[in-house]
Amino acid sequence: MNLEKVVFGFFIVLAMTLNFGFFIGDIDNPTHHHVYELYAAITVSLIATVLKFGDRTHVGAILLSTSLAADLQLITAAILWAALSGSYDEASLTVYIVSLSGGALMANIISVVLLISETISQKR
Repeated sequence: MNLEKVVFGFFIVLAMTLNFGFFIGDIDNPTHHHVYELYAAITVSLIATVLKFGDRTHVGAILLSTSLAADLQLITAAILWAALSGSYDEASLTVYIVSLSGGALMANIISVVLLISETISQKR
């Protein structure tokens, strides 16, 4: 067992699950989406992105690009939440934020699928 690969896989899967936890729920109900879960998803996603910088393979480049896409969407969601909270209709703002996190979730799912396919294709 390679500890580096365990940590790498752990952060990729944790980023996806935290993002899913924030995304799940009614899209226009702000009580179903907690701000701390969004910040946890951003933090873990940024850590996963940093871990992907060391991989110089073609799959590593695609993993990095999916992680950067997820980071961009989650950070945009946080900026929208911070900038427009209180001055915008809360249900409409929640729809924008959850939609952005849904896009980040899609990028995280692609990243996990690539990681699994790379793991399966490895020879012993």
